[in-house]
Amino acid sequence: MKRARFTEEQIIGVLKEHEAGAKTADLARKHGVSEATLYNWQAKYGGMDVSEAKRLKQLEDENAKLKKLLAEQMLDVAALRELLAKKW
Repeated sequence: MKRARFTEEQIIGVLKEHEAGAKTADLARKHGVSEATLYNWQAKYGGMDVSEAKRLKQLEDENAKLKKLLAEQMLDVAALRELLAKKW
């Protein structure tokens, strides 16, 4: 997975600049990202504080971990069902 260049604090800082009245094109050029990236950030982090963004990241990481555990468990169950089906 591609490593993020910007932390949540930096992203929220850029969004605060945008809310203060800076133009999207100018911000994109200044920070070296595309305008689409700024709009994606706004959709994800718009109106958040830094603490809320950190909590969101923590929940996303936990969710990914749980999804991985679920997938492994489902794979084990499928393998056991296949094994039992062959014996009978």
